[in-house]
Amino acid sequence: MTTILGIDAAWTATQPSGIALVSSEASGWRVTFAGSSYGHLIDHAAGRIPSLRPSGSVAEAAGVLAAAEQIARAPIDLVAVDMPLSLQTIAERRVSDSLVSKAYGARHCSTHTPSSIRPGRISDDMRAGFEECGYKLLTKNLAVPGILEVYPHPALVELTGAARRLPYKVGKIRDYWPTDTAVGRRTRLFETWRMIVASLDARLPGAGDVLPLPPFDAPTWQLKSFEDMLDAVVCAWVGICAFEGTAVPFGDETSAIWIPQSHLLARQSGQP
Repeated sequence: MTTILGIDAAWTATQPSGIALVSSEASGWRVTFAGSSYGHLIDHAAGRIPSLRPSGSVAEAAGVLAAAEQIARAPIDLVAVDMPLSLQTIAERRVSDSLVSKAYGARHCSTHTPSSIRPGRISDDMRAGFEECGYKLLTKNLAVPGILEVYPHPALVELTGAARRLPYKVGKIRDYWPTDTAVGRRTRLFETWRMIVASLDARLPGAGDVLPLPPFDAPTWQLKSFEDMLDAVVCAWVGICAFEGTAVPFGDETSAIWIPQSHLLARQSGQP
């Protein structure tokens, strides 16, 4: 069995990080866990009921891996993280950022510019922590165990065939639909979420089960928690694609962002 951990890592210690776990079975891949914080993962592994509202923290690699392995009942082979990671200290835009922005800028999927402050030490500590546990940063070739950087925005346009970046971020709904009412904006957001979950579920059975949409009138923090879990499942799916050879690295020897490619996905599924 192959097991992959997806992490939508927050760039600050005060914000929670989404986390998801997928495993291969005889019938294919399935999502076995999704939560909206490291605490949710650890509580679930310990058999505790997690708090409803997630809290922020940074990844303690050994503890996160131990909890994930307890849930999966197997070692973790790959860790796929949505956060800038590098073998060198990050102080400015990297080659990987420039290559992804060149390839996906026209589809509004350019990368954010990392700096020595954001994510700064959080990124350095995450990479070093997982490396101490035997997970080296993968920038060219796939090897297990390993950790790789992923980026949900271009992954989703490749998954869905969208012409541009999908409007699914809670904090940007006013920018997406400035002339709509508050109810109209939320309706459009939920429609986008349903489409993404259905697209994931078609390739990753169980995604729909662990990603039930929140109530329509849920508070903003609860919507953000769902968004974080959704991104974590996307990260885990990209890890699957990297493992199966349908995602490629954009970068150099020091850093790379792995992104699925629609033509490789189509070839895998036997589509023309």
